[in-house]
Amino acid sequence: MEQQAFHHALKIRHDVCTGCSHCMKVCPTEALRVHGGKALLYPAWCIDCGECHRACPTRAIVVEDDDFTKIFHYRRRILLIPSIFIGQFGAGVSRQEIIDILLNLGFTDVREAEHGVDFLIDEINRYVQTHDRPVISSFCPAVTRLIQIRFPALVNHLLRLKQPLEITTEYFRQRYARQGIDPAEIGLFYLTPCAAKIASIKAPVGGYASPIDGVINMHYMYNRVLQEYRQRGKERPATRETQVSARGMTWSLTGGEVRHINGKGLAIDGIENVVEFLERLENDEIAGVDYLELRACDESCAGGILTPYNRFLAAECIRLNARDQTGENDAVDDYRQYLAGQIDVGEIRPRSMVKYDLDITKALQKMEKARALKNALPGIDCGACGAPSCDALAEDIVRGQAAIEHCIFIQNSHEKQGLLTPEQSLQIMEKIWNR
Repeated sequence: MEQQAFHHALKIRHDVCTGCSHCMKVCPTEALRVHGGKALLYPAWCIDCGECHRACPTRAIVVEDDDFTKIFHYRRRILLIPSIFIGQFGAGVSRQEIIDILLNLGFTDVREAEHGVDFLIDEINRYVQTHDRPVISSFCPAVTRLIQIRFPALVNHLLRLKQPLEITTEYFRQRYARQGIDPAEIGLFYLTPCAAKIASIKAPVGGYASPIDGVINMHYMYNRVLQEYRQRGKERPATRETQVSARGMTWSLTGGEVRHINGKGLAIDGIENVVEFLERLENDEIAGVDYLELRACDESCAGGILTPYNRFLAAECIRLNARDQTGENDAVDDYRQYLAGQIDVGEIRPRSMVKYDLDITKALQKMEKARALKNALPGIDCGACGAPSCDALAEDIVRGQAAIEHCIFIQNSHEKQGLLTPEQSLQIMEKIWNR
């Protein structure tokens, strides 16, 4: 099993963190604890889904992306924008206005990230016919990591094809090179709606190198474009035809994939819903499904943590734009020519959480000890111990990262039995929550 560290775009600012435990309670992989009055992350378990970022009341959890000035390291600066970005401005601002402003901000070209969707649809349908079902979409990198960590038995069901962003990027990189442009002068940047996309670009699964040179925070770019738009007044740029099809426009919304897949498909969004469904799938409670589109965010990418606009309004705006889009992507044959045999990714491997020990004998012994501890704990998951659940506390105790007296109910019982003094109880709680 590959055990190298994940790249993480989410970072905790301990100078701002108050140790409130909000993040700890929403993490789907229980990767967070509170220690010393601050949030503590177990990096090997984090999937960059962004739920902690949403829950943090002090904005102590931030997203690290590339500095915008990095684009000027390249002579030819191409920005890949997802359709989600156009939807952030509502119906009052046209796609042409947005792209014109982006070009004035320093980019030499702006391309749609979903340009390669029409080519990918045919490839996915061929893949589904020849692999174990249900095939699980790998479009959402947070879900891919969730399966690697929490549902390793399902890893072989993940779609091992590059996604629209990578396909589109490689296509345009080759296209510019064939036009005689020096590859060293070409910089391709992606405008991301979430932290998981940043993490997947910096450290892709499957063992291939990402063709993307940098990632830019969508919220940051939205503010810059909006400011420029307001300063322009009613000036309107020349119309530029979109090269992305209606299928490409709606691909990153809930249901955007499954409606184009042959066979029975299900679309599920929201990390809690995804976890619940994967548990059922792992327990063989789901049958007769050919394709699963699973997205960590509510309303899929429209609900990403870096999207400033209301996710429902943004999704509706995108669907309306797609309804009015009558053109089709005429570059599918070029994609087949340029990328034939180049869109498979390597093996996607499970990622052991190593909850107990690398030695299987020791791990089984510790597992039994943890099971006994869980029976001794109250099971109400109050979080006062600095762990998200009683099960997590039991596992921490077995790993030597906590003590049973961290449970406030056990602590109270030990005080009554004379096994702990009030002063010792106070010291334990101060170690967790700080003074």
